[in-house]
Amino acid sequence: MHELAVTQSILDIAVKEAQKAGNRKVTDINIKLGVFSGMVPDCIQEYYDLLSEDTPAYGAKLHFEKIPAVISCKDCGKESEIERFRLRCPECGGNNVKLISGRELYVDSLEVYDED
Repeated sequence: MHELAVTQSILDIAVKEAQKAGNRKVTDINIKLGVFSGMVPDCIQEYYDLLSEDTPAYGAKLHFEKIPAVISCKDCGKESEIERFRLRCPECGGNNVKLISGRELYVDSLEVYDED
């Protein structure tokens, strides 16, 4: 259910940018999504399709780029990309790690239809 609030925020950003561009139609929204964000892209798209009706962002396609999880090991000092749910250092096997990326969720860019 968290996807609903997140989707509303994405839509708010898109509508605001469409208004700044002279009420042009938003066609594409590029979203960065960390693998540990807990968000489901299909759910976000479904909510978006419902919420965006009667807005200049209606019909926009959401494009998700996954951001991998990266940890920093406090034992051996290495940074490593990890698989989901494996919070262990692949170098030394330790679990004294800090997640440094993979929780992100943000609108990276969007495209608006330019009639010119």
